[in-house]
Amino acid sequence: MNKIPICIALLVASSAMVPPGSAAETTPQELTERSIHRRAVEAVIWGIPAVNYERMLQAALDSGAKANQVVYWSQPVNWKNQTLTPNPDTIYLNPFYDTRGGPVVVEIPPADADHVIVGSFDVAWQNALEDIGPAGADKGKGAKYLITPPGYDGKVPEGYIVLPSETYRGFVILRSNFKSRSPADIRAAVDHGKRVRVYPLGGDQDSTVFVDAFDKPFDATIPYDASFFELLDRFVQIEPWLTRDKVMIDSLRTLGIEKGKAFNPSEITKRILTEAVREAREVIGLKYEGGFTPAFYEGTRWSVPVPRETVDGLGSHFANPNEYGLDGRAVMYHMAYFSPKVFGGGQFYLINISDKAGKALDGGRTYRLTVPGDAPVEQYWSASLYDRATHALIKGMSRPSLASNDGAVAKNADGSVDIFFAPVAPAGKESNWVPTDPKGRFEVLFRLYGPKKELFAKEWKLPDIEEVK
Repeated sequence: MNKIPICIALLVASSAMVPPGSAAETTPQELTERSIHRRAVEAVIWGIPAVNYERMLQAALDSGAKANQVVYWSQPVNWKNQTLTPNPDTIYLNPFYDTRGGPVVVEIPPADADHVIVGSFDVAWQNALEDIGPAGADKGKGAKYLITPPGYDGKVPEGYIVLPSETYRGFVILRSNFKSRSPADIRAAVDHGKRVRVYPLGGDQDSTVFVDAFDKPFDATIPYDASFFELLDRFVQIEPWLTRDKVMIDSLRTLGIEKGKAFNPSEITKRILTEAVREAREVIGLKYEGGFTPAFYEGTRWSVPVPRETVDGLGSHFANPNEYGLDGRAVMYHMAYFSPKVFGGGQFYLINISDKAGKALDGGRTYRLTVPGDAPVEQYWSASLYDRATHALIKGMSRPSLASNDGAVAKNADGSVDIFFAPVAPAGKESNWVPTDPKGRFEVLFRLYGPKKELFAKEWKLPDIEEVK
């Protein structure tokens, strides 16, 4: 017979004090189940970035990689990469670091006239330790970064940029950008990216292992069922408790998640957890559907896809003692992964989930986005489409995005570019068409790499997406 864990007996003992027959009378079993449900909803909202990380790590392991190796894509990612809102217009390299065996070195090669690597070091909670590239600590000159584990007090040799990690594990998101989508330029970007080195401090840099994940299933979407808590338990068992999160210890114990103990929920608890994670998804989705305010451009639907308080917190490891940005963090990591140290430094993102009239973007309709000429970027811009339900690339689509580093894209006489989102390409517009799935809704993420000051001064404005009748 399944029983509710005894660990929350204190939560229900007070039920004996309720006068029999009163309107407030509730059985101990009902109180227990309500407590589990309530705490499970909050655990999902709190734990989204941790589970997001665990899903990516598992996908990397399933691809044949191990900790402290480099998972990379030898071509721009296609829909088989089901991470949350990936960039289909770059070459990805993702080392997943693990410092439980000691500090880990990550060497970044210097940028040159044709190649640059940009990205960030993120702890397992996905707070950034440092940015990489021209806007990062190495300023594009390349560097040896040293990631040290929590509480590390060993000697650090000279010549390293030291990054003390608050978690044992984490990842490095690296993008090796290409000049164009020609096979030669893509190959050059891959070769430049493979100059990255990852190895233990004192180890052999030539021991770096690269594992190609291109065209392999790589599913890192969030599971909104009881398995969510299995992933959360895995995280809790490995990572140290941060002071800011210790309030969750008792809440997770209520669910059966406790450091040093096996997670083995009863069938009753699994049912409650499944109901709770679905409710949490609806709560997070409601905030997401409500949009992000204020709009980046006044009077448009474009906005920065993370609330201000969360942006500030992620950049400072939530240093403000009076603010956490927890709800915004949940919204952010239910639809994306990674955070930079400085938002707007090496890259800047805008999101749109509706057309100019405020209607949800429908995969069965035809839309146009006109990107004005002279975009304020040092590198390139791109517009990518994602499944509104999963926030991953739309499955089965031959092309997930369009970018300014694609030489096949047709420009208008004034230098602007018309992008069409539709289930079928408008006549004569095939080179500027991004296909949609007529059976679902979608969202658009507009990326600007190497943003210039004119972007933030709003001297250049991205107009709304308009339906084409």
